Amino acid sequence: MEKLPAKTGWLWVTEGFALFRKQPAELSTLFFGYMFLMLALGIIPVIGQLMPLILVPLFSMTFMHACVQIEAGKKVYPNLLLVGFRSPYVRNLIKLGSLYLLAAIIAIGASALIDGGVFVQAITGQIAIDAETVRNSNMTLAMLFSAVVYIPAAMAFWYAAPLIAWQGMGVGKAIFYSFFAVRRASKAFLIYGLAWVTIGMIFPVIVSSIFGMLLNSPNASIFILMPVTLVLTVIMYCSFYPSYTHLFGPPPTPLPSK
Repeated sequence: MEKLPAKTGWLWVTEGFALFRKQPAELSTLFFGYMFLMLALGIIPVIGQLMPLILVPLFSMTFMHACVQIEAGKKVYPNLLLVGFRSPYVRNLIKLGSLYLLAAIIAIGASALIDGGVFVQAITGQIAIDAETVRNSNMTLAMLFSAVVYIPAAMAFWYAAPLIAWQGMGVGKAIFYSFFAVRRASKAFLIYGLAWVTIGMIFPVIVSSIFGMLLNSPNASIFILMPVTLVLTVIMYCSFYPSYTHLFGPPPTPLPSK
C-alpha cells in the first residue's frame, strides 16, 4: 500500500464521473431503489430509524459491485441492490453497521458538550428546528463538533465494508486497515473532500440560484437543485470504487459474494 500524491484525490472524482457516464440510467435506478428501501424502512417505528445506518455497509457494496460490472463492460441490473445480503460475510457487515450506529450515537451525543443537548433534541424530534432555535443556541457549532468527533470513525469505516466482503477480513482487522489506509492517503483525501464540497454542495447551489434569478422564481431553484444533487450523489458513490482500487487493487475474481 503505497503513499498516494494529493492529485490522486481529484483522479478519484474524475473516475467516478467516467463510471457514471457509461451507465447513468442504470446507476440512477439503483440509487432510487436504495432510497425507496430506506424510506420503506423508515415507516417501521423505532427500529426503522436505526436500520438504515446498520445496513449502510451492505448497501455500500451495491455500488461497489455496480462499478465492477461497469468496468467489465457488463450491464448493471437492479438485483445488485441486495448483493451485500448474499455475501458469505453478511454477518460481519451487519456487525460493522452496528458499529456505524454506535459511532454516530457517540458523535451526536458529544454535541451536548457544546449546546447542552439542543442538537440531539432537534434530530430526535423533541424540539422543532427553526431559525430561532439555531440563533439562540450553539447548535451550528455543536454540529461541527460532532463531525470532528466522527472523523476517526469515518476513517476506520471508509474501506471496512469492501475489505470484509472482498478480502474476507474480520471486522477489527478491516477497521484497522481502513483507518491507516485513509491516514496514509490523507493528502489525496483532502483534495477528494474539497472537490466534493465544491462540486456536490457549492456548485449546485450557485447554478440553481442563477436559474432561479433568470426565471424570477424561487421554486425553479429547488426544481433544479434536487435532480442535480441526486445525480452528483450517485457519482460520488461511484468515486468510492476507484479510491478503493488505487489503494488495495481490484477486487478478487470471481467475487466472493456471487
